[in-house]
Amino acid sequence: MTAQTDTTAPVTTVYKVTGMSCGHCEGSVSGEISQIPGVSSVKAVASTGEVTVVSEAPLDEEAVRAAVDEAGFELAGQA
Repeated sequence: MTAQTDTTAPVTTVYKVTGMSCGHCEGSVSGEISQIPGVSSVKAVASTGEVTVVSEAPLDEEAVRAAVDEAGFELAGQA
């Protein structure tokens, strides 16, 4: 008999966000996305427009879109 664990590997997703141009932009986007339940880390890079999100499970893209919109930017989709 083998023991099953309830732990799942974290999910890493990279999104493209348009309009970020500085560290303040990165902080705004990261702050909003980090409030989505299940998100454990967010790294936004203005120079590439990429936002890497690590979460417990795949995120609803509409929730990510709403968070990015709240920060004042536009989600272009997954990278």
